[in-house]
Amino acid sequence: MTSRRTFLKGGVAAAVFAPAIASAQAAAGKVVVVGGGYAGATAARTLKTLRPATDVTLVEPNPVYTSCPFSNSVLANLREIGQQQFRYDGIKRTGVKVAETSVTAVDADAKSVTLADGSKLPYDRLVMNPGIDFIWNAIQGYDEAASQKMPHAWKAGAQTVLLRQQLQAMEDGGLVVMSVPANPYRCPPGPYERASLIAYWLKVWKPKSKLLLLDAKDAFSKQRLFQNGWAELYPGMIEWVSLSKGGKVTAVDPATLTFTTEFGSHKAAVANVIPPQRAGAIAAQAGVADRTGWCPVEPVSFESTLRPNIHVLGDAAIMGGMPKSAFAANAQAKVCAAALVELLAGRKAADPILINTCYSLLAADYGISVAGVYRPDKGQLTDVPGAGGNSPLEVVGGFRGQEALYASSWFRTITSEVFG
Repeated sequence: MTSRRTFLKGGVAAAVFAPAIASAQAAAGKVVVVGGGYAGATAARTLKTLRPATDVTLVEPNPVYTSCPFSNSVLANLREIGQQQFRYDGIKRTGVKVAETSVTAVDADAKSVTLADGSKLPYDRLVMNPGIDFIWNAIQGYDEAASQKMPHAWKAGAQTVLLRQQLQAMEDGGLVVMSVPANPYRCPPGPYERASLIAYWLKVWKPKSKLLLLDAKDAFSKQRLFQNGWAELYPGMIEWVSLSKGGKVTAVDPATLTFTTEFGSHKAAVANVIPPQRAGAIAAQAGVADRTGWCPVEPVSFESTLRPNIHVLGDAAIMGGMPKSAFAANAQAKVCAAALVELLAGRKAADPILINTCYSLLAADYGISVAGVYRPDKGQLTDVPGAGGNSPLEVVGGFRGQEALYASSWFRTITSEVFG
C-alpha cells in the first residue's frame, strides 16, 4: 500500500506514461475536439502544448464547465456549486481556439463537423468527448420531466442544487430513496459515495432519517470498503438492497415519489433516480456508437473501430478494463494527444501504459480509493496484474483522513492542470 500511495500521490502528472514525442518533426494538421469535459479539455490543451503548430479547435457550447467529481460534496453542504465550476480561459491562453457552440453533425467521409450556425469545420483528426446521455423511460415513468421531481444529479449543475434543496427541505425522519443502474455507467463508485455523503449530512441535520439504496447489481466497486465504512459511521442509517433481493427499480411515480421493484414498492420523501446511460447523442450521429450505445475504440490512440480518423475519449468510450472516471479520461486524453502527434506525422503511435485512481469520500474526513494500471492487450485495455488495488480494509490512526486529503489534493491538481 505504501508503494502504491507513493506512486499515486504524484497526482495527475503520474496518470499516463506516454511515448516520447519528436514534435519538431511532426506535421501540423487540423484537429477538432468536441466536448470540453476532462477528456476533451485535456486533449486539446495537451496536443497544443506538444505541438504548437497544430491547429486545435475545442467545440463546447457551455462557457462554464461544472465538474461531476466532488459534486456529491455539494449535497452534503461541504462545497458550493460555484466551487465545481471552471472556465476555459486557461485553455485559450495555450493557443487552442474555443468555439462556444455545439456540433450538430459529423461527416466522417468528408472529415468535417457542422456547427449550430450551419458552418463547417474541417479536420484531419477528430477527437470526441461526448459524455453520457440518459436512456429516458428505461425505467417506466422516468423521463426528463420526471427528473424535476426525482432528480438524477448525474450531470452536475442545476440538478445537484435541486437535490440538495430537496434534502434540506425534508422533515427529519423522512426516507431518502436512491436507485442505481446496472453497469456500465459513469463513475462506478459514485452512487455509493453519494449515499455516504447524504448519510453524513443526515446524521448531523436529520438524524431520524434513513437512506434506502435500490441497486440493479449484486456487487459494486469498493463494496467491502463502503459497507465497512457505513457500519462504522452510519449504523442502521443506510440500507442497500441488491438485485437478487429486489433492488432493481422497474417503474417510478414522480407524483407520489414512489419506486416500484419486482418485490414491492417504496415511497420516498426525497427521491434520487440515477437512470441507465449511453454515449452522448452526437456519438450515434457520427457513427462511432455501436448497438450497446457506447463507443468501441482501439487501445493505443483510442481511434474508433467504426470510423477512421475519429478518436473517442472518456465516459462515452468502451475502454476494456479501464473504468469511466475523470482520472481515466484525463489519462486517455494525454495518450491520445501524444498519439495524434505521431499519427499526423505519418508515424505509428507506441503502446501506452495508463493508470487510474478513484477516490471516494464517506465523510468529510474519511476517504477510500481504488487504483489500476492498464495496457493494450488483444485489442483492449487490460489490467496489469498486481499493479493496482484498493485501500486496505484494516487501518490504524488517521489513514482514512489522509485518503480524504489525497482526494481533495487530486481534485485541486487535476482542475488546475486542465482548466487553470
